[in-house]
Amino acid sequence: MRLSALAASSALLVLAAACGAQGEPRTPAGAPLETRPANNPAQQPAFEGQTRAPAVRTERALTHTVVASGLAHPWGLALLPDGNWLVTERPGRLRIVTSEGRVGAPIAGLPAVDARGQGGLLDVVVGPDFARDRTIYWSYAEPREGGNATSVARGRLSDDGTRVDDVQVIFRALPVYDGDKHFGSSLAFAPDGKLFVTLGERSDKPMRPQAQDLGSHMGKTIRINADGSVPSNNPFVGRAGALPEIWSLGHRNVQGIAIQPGTGAVWSIEHGTRGGDELNLEKPGANYGWPDAAYGVEYAGGAINAGATQKPGTVQPVYYWDPVIAPGGAVFYQGAMFPEWNGDLLVAALKEKHIARLVLQNDRVVGEERLLTDLGERIRDVAVGPDGAVWAITDEQNGKLVRLTPAP
Repeated sequence: MRLSALAASSALLVLAAACGAQGEPRTPAGAPLETRPANNPAQQPAFEGQTRAPAVRTERALTHTVVASGLAHPWGLALLPDGNWLVTERPGRLRIVTSEGRVGAPIAGLPAVDARGQGGLLDVVVGPDFARDRTIYWSYAEPREGGNATSVARGRLSDDGTRVDDVQVIFRALPVYDGDKHFGSSLAFAPDGKLFVTLGERSDKPMRPQAQDLGSHMGKTIRINADGSVPSNNPFVGRAGALPEIWSLGHRNVQGIAIQPGTGAVWSIEHGTRGGDELNLEKPGANYGWPDAAYGVEYAGGAINAGATQKPGTVQPVYYWDPVIAPGGAVFYQGAMFPEWNGDLLVAALKEKHIARLVLQNDRVVGEERLLTDLGERIRDVAVGPDGAVWAITDEQNGKLVRLTPAP
């Protein structure tokens, strides 16, 4: 596609390709990309650049190709070593989709999911030793007595890719709740082999306080070993009343997590209410505020709790969107196809139907671009292929696998 003109195009900063090299300073300055009125104009950012970053633009024309279609609300996307893709469908199916677009039959052997509302089969990742053991990991809304909750399982993908064997549930979030919203759940392996799992607080107002409760997994980021055991250096290990899997707390509904190349830093993307989507730089033991400190307003209007955006002992988001984009998955770009993007964070946007490219400098967002806007579909997850092309899946009844490249 060729990028459509933005409302403030005359004020856009042209980001030269040479500025994308690792280590070189990139300091965009200009009119904000976002020009719509804020959902809560009375709230002010805690620091300059925390919202409404300057617009940046990729100089080359881009084009997208629909590689595959007919997927039922695909949710997670993971690259296999052979260049094909594992794709989850929320109703409970996992498929291999080839890079040429052939959609495989559902992979056998997965446990049942509770596919109600936002629940179902969620994220999928390839294990760090896949070349040796062919182990894959997936998260899902697991039906349980009294309701459901997010669980993580692993299993061996058969050599022919038709089934998973030796399935083990390695993590079960607690408590069980009979609801259909805010399951999280994104997965990411860190370079040290630890698995990060993001969890929502289940949305309903009676459940929200559990995001601040160390005796609950709700509204937390979890860190576990690949076998589900607890790393001894997790921040709350040994603390009375605290669940040892917890890495961070105070989250609403995190559906994107990405490990930064080079630094190993953990970045998460969180759904807010109206005007409160967040990008957070995760630190062990940190409290990100929900529901006591948050940007935006309730969906029905009115303040969230007391309307505070800051609270002692809580960490501010690096960036927030007001109005929201409804973020899904995220990935740091590294590739040869768009060298000027190296180090940028790509974020899937459901409500606003694009991929947000965030230019980061010194752990701050200094530029933002909207990609894939002409597709007109809810972008659920985003990934980078071996050649540097950007791949995305769309959360639609006729969901698609899409490849974004420079135009010929």
